[in-house]
Amino acid sequence: MCGINGILHLQSQRKADERVATKMRDALEHRGPDDKGLFIENNIALGHRRLSILDVSSAGHQPFLSDDGRFVMVYNGEIYNFREFYPELKSSGFDIRTNSDTEVLLKLFQLHGIKMLNRLNGMFAFAIWDKKEKKLTVIRDRMGVKPLYYTFYDETFYFASEQKALFTAGVPLKMAPDGLEEYIFNRFVAGENTLYQNVKKLLPGHIMTISEDRKITSEKWWDLKKEIQNQSKIADPIDWFRSTFDDSIKLRMVSDVPVGVLLSGGLDSSSVLASLHHQNYKDIQTFNIGFKEEEHNEAHLAKLMAQKYNYGFHTMELENKNLYDKLIKSTYFQDEPIMHLSEPHLLAVSQMAKPSVKVLLSGEGADELMGGYVRYKALQYPTLLNSIAGIGSIEMFSKKPRYEKLLRYSQIKNDRDLVLFNGSNIFPKDIENTFGISHEPKNDYRKNIYKEAAELYPNNLRRQALYFDQHTYLCSLLDRNDRCTMGASIECREPFLDPRLVIGLGSLEDKWLFTGKKGKYVLKTAMQQRLPEEILNFRKIGLSAPWGNYITKSPAFAEELESFSKSDLFRMPYFENININKLIQHLQSGDNRMTSYIMPLFTMHIWLKNYVENFTSVRDLL
Repeated sequence: MCGINGILHLQSQRKADERVATKMRDALEHRGPDDKGLFIENNIALGHRRLSILDVSSAGHQPFLSDDGRFVMVYNGEIYNFREFYPELKSSGFDIRTNSDTEVLLKLFQLHGIKMLNRLNGMFAFAIWDKKEKKLTVIRDRMGVKPLYYTFYDETFYFASEQKALFTAGVPLKMAPDGLEEYIFNRFVAGENTLYQNVKKLLPGHIMTISEDRKITSEKWWDLKKEIQNQSKIADPIDWFRSTFDDSIKLRMVSDVPVGVLLSGGLDSSSVLASLHHQNYKDIQTFNIGFKEEEHNEAHLAKLMAQKYNYGFHTMELENKNLYDKLIKSTYFQDEPIMHLSEPHLLAVSQMAKPSVKVLLSGEGADELMGGYVRYKALQYPTLLNSIAGIGSIEMFSKKPRYEKLLRYSQIKNDRDLVLFNGSNIFPKDIENTFGISHEPKNDYRKNIYKEAAELYPNNLRRQALYFDQHTYLCSLLDRNDRCTMGASIECREPFLDPRLVIGLGSLEDKWLFTGKKGKYVLKTAMQQRLPEEILNFRKIGLSAPWGNYITKSPAFAEELESFSKSDLFRMPYFENININKLIQHLQSGDNRMTSYIMPLFTMHIWLKNYVENFTSVRDLL
């Protein structure tokens, strides 16, 4: 697990600047404090910061050169099944000189080129420079677990694991109007675009090649829709899931350093722990974030699980000044305004885990693969939403938060937008009424994914929403996990995202996902003999926090709330019609519905004040 960066001048006579490449690399030091390396040759520079997980010796140093000197690679991630390729590589004449997956990855590329990618079980983002053909190839894993950002600026291709490295190199930090609109309406920017002008993400499951002669190609090497369509029928889904999940866990325990578990106490992370126990793993340490507010707290269940299996248990609460400080830190690591609002907590628990482990297993992905969110229920009978919209004056719908949100959601009139805005907290009509913003984002990427989903699951909005979230919302969660854990120099692994599970679950009938009150029927049934009733039947909480109370009642936030009410944000063109003082007054009077409106603005204010000013002035942002 590492941080990578690179510079390729498209004018071949222009020499790469070692000083700039080094500054980019060292902006990523938190991603790899154990080692650092740099390769520079004429117009190409590749940088690497290393977090040593497999083969912690100097043999795993990067940039990694092929034995014949033709290829140079920088790589971030893990190939969990790397050892199974040893016989093939040795029979093809390759010597294996390290115990690292880095060497295997590069030698597979030498042997098979990009055709080897579908055989990899792992998470990765890597770049390979071909000295002979003068061609740079950058590749990202199937689900987008590992990040890769790039830009073309000043006749140069820059790439890095995080945007801050690009800005450190002198790439201008400017906000993209389309990205800003998408942030407000959809909570985050999906697809290849970002909040920044001319800064893009390499899409999950994609390859880009950049040649010295300026030829640029991009292609999709993994297509989930096609994989699901080609999946053979699973005869016994429960047995298949249990055995595949256990094998996924076993693969993700491959490490030369200690591995722990992010344990919330919910079904997903508890299933990870139960699998480890079932496979006789010993001395596992678990890490939990707790809340004093009972409606947000699952710490007692996490402790129950850890004690049941005789595993170590560590928990903490994050409040007041500590919460405020972690909000600032997580904004820096995220490179954008935080949107899940759990980033400070995930950063804090990762920092707590750091003295004990270098790798953490997470339950991320289960909800998006198996229908675990309550919001999917609204899509089961879309005609009922029309009825709800017609009886919106009933007090039950206007006073209870969950029903009140359902009432607002029911104002959306077409199937596509019901899917596109299913993961939003506020909806287009709310934004128009409260913010005075009626111009909806283009959402081209989201619309294309919806089209794929509708073709794969015609007349099934719930399955369309799952497929849609797997390409959008889940990507934002994985980015959050990567940034927060790597902010503490820890690697995060997601067993539910094993490609066998992602594809197989996508091929199952609805009953295996949506049966029961909470969804995830196949998981719950497969784990029934392993988990206690307290876990199986506890209401879903997830990692949520009462931010409305935090920012209005915590002394640590009092000064920041005052600063927020006068923020430069509300002098910018897109936000100038927002009456922020009125929204704050409503929140302070106890109207917690305002939290969904205020928090995206508050976290953007924090980002402007504490991140943007590191690289540019606010007035130069647009």
